[in-house]
Amino acid sequence: MKTKIILSAVFILFATGAASQNSQVLYFMDLPQNHLVNPAFRPSNRVYVGLPGLTGVNASLKNNMFNFSDLLPEKGETNDSEVPFLNKDFDTEGFMSRLKNINYFEPEGTVQLLGIGISPDKYKDLYIFLDVNEHVSAGIMLPRDFFRLTFEGNQDLAGQSFDLSNTRVNALYYREIGIGASKNINPRLRVGGKVRLLFGVASAGLSNKGLNLTVNNDYTNTLEADMSLDISGPLSVVADADGIIEDVVFDDRFNDAADVISFLGNTKNAGFGVDLGASFVVTDRLTVSASITDAGFIKWKSDVTSLKARGTIELSGLDLQDVYNETATLEDVAGSLIDSLRNAFVLANEVKQFTTRIPAGLAVGGRYDLNDKFSLGLLSYTQISDKQIREALTVSGNMNIGNILTTTLAYTACNHRYDNIGLGFGVRGSVFQFYFLCDKIPLLWKRSGGSDGEIFLPARWNTLHARVGMNLVFGNKTARSTYLLEQ
Repeated sequence: MKTKIILSAVFILFATGAASQNSQVLYFMDLPQNHLVNPAFRPSNRVYVGLPGLTGVNASLKNNMFNFSDLLPEKGETNDSEVPFLNKDFDTEGFMSRLKNINYFEPEGTVQLLGIGISPDKYKDLYIFLDVNEHVSAGIMLPRDFFRLTFEGNQDLAGQSFDLSNTRVNALYYREIGIGASKNINPRLRVGGKVRLLFGVASAGLSNKGLNLTVNNDYTNTLEADMSLDISGPLSVVADADGIIEDVVFDDRFNDAADVISFLGNTKNAGFGVDLGASFVVTDRLTVSASITDAGFIKWKSDVTSLKARGTIELSGLDLQDVYNETATLEDVAGSLIDSLRNAFVLANEVKQFTTRIPAGLAVGGRYDLNDKFSLGLLSYTQISDKQIREALTVSGNMNIGNILTTTLAYTACNHRYDNIGLGFGVRGSVFQFYFLCDKIPLLWKRSGGSDGEIFLPARWNTLHARVGMNLVFGNKTARSTYLLEQ
C-alpha cells in the first residue's frame, strides 16, 4: 500500500514540476535559469544565487514507443502476470501499429549544484553567470523490426532477415562547469555565450556498424554483427586467452568514502562545450532570438574497457511468444539473451580512448508584447541527437508582473504528439523565488492496482520534461520585459 502511494506521488510530482537543459516553457519566463536556453537572456534581478540541490532539479524523459500507463494494467493486481506486454492477451497488433521505423526511450536528469548571476553596478547591461551542474542520461534506440522479432514469434518469421543496424544504446554521467556572459552590442542587439568545461564520470556507448539477424527454418537465430561497446567506469572484464568474456566484476572503490569522492571528482575524462545566443528588438513590441546550446564533447581516458562483437553469433530463438505459450518464462528469455550477448563480445586487445558527443540544440523564437505584462511567444527547437533530428514547435501566452510573478501557458507539437499542454510558474517573496514548470501536463488519468491499493497513472502520456527549484534573488527591479534592452 505504501509503495503504491509513493509511486502515485512521484507521478504527481513529475506532472506538476519535478532533462536536457532545454525547456519549451522556460524560454519565455523571467527566471535566472533562462540563460540555460539562450545565454543572451538575463533576468530582471541584478544578482541571483543558486544553492546545491535546491535551485534546480530537472527531469526529462523522451519516448515515442508507449505511454507510461501501458506498463501497468488498468485493473487487477500489479504482478508479472498482469503486466500488459507479458500477458498473452496483449494487443500486439495495436502496439506494433503505433511504432515508428526508429523508436527511442531516453531518460535524463540534471541537478544544479551551484548557480551565480550578477550584473555589475558599473556595467548595468553586462550580465555574468556561473553554473555547476550534474548530468545523467541514457538512451536506447530500436528499429521496428526488433519488436517484430520480440512479439510476433519465430514461427511466423522463419526464413526472413532483419536489418537492426539502427540499434543504439548509451549511458552518460558527467559534470559541467559553465562560465558565461551577455551584453548589449547596441540598443537593439544583445549577445551572449557560455564556455562549458565537461568532466566525465562514467559512460557506456554501443557503436553499431552493422547488425543483421536471420530467423532460421529451425527457429533459431543467426546474428551477423560488427559492433563495439566502449565503457568508462568502475568495472573489470575477466576474459580467457581468446578474449571470450567470463565475468564482469565491479571494483570495490565504492566501499570507501574517500574512493567514492575521488571517483566522482575525476577530471581525467575532460571535454569542452559552448552555448551561443542572441536577442534582437525588432520593434517596441516584437523581439526575436536564437541560440545554439549543449554543443560539446567528452574524451574518455580513465577506466576504459573496449569490447568488440564477433562476426557470427547463434541465438536460441526464444521470444515473448514462448512466454505467452507458457513454454518458457521471462527469466528464460532474458537469461538466453544475456548469455548470447556475453558470447557475442570479446575483450579488445588494445584499450583506446573514445569520445562522446553531447546532443546540440538550436532554438529560434519570437515574442510579441501585447502590453507591459502580457506577451505571445513562438518557439522552434531542434535537437540533433545520434544522427537524428527532432523538432518541437511551441506557441505560448506569457505573463510577467514586475519580477514578482512570471508564468507561461504553452502548447507544443513534438514527439509525434499534438496534445502537449505545458505550464510554468514562478513567484518571488522577499529574496526567495520559487518556481516549477512542466512541458506536458497529463490531462487524463487512469487507475491501476487491486486489493493492495490503487495508484493513479497518467493516460496517453509518453513525454516528461519538468523542473522545480528555488533561487535567492537580489537587486530586484521592475522591468517591462526580460528582452527589452536597457538604453
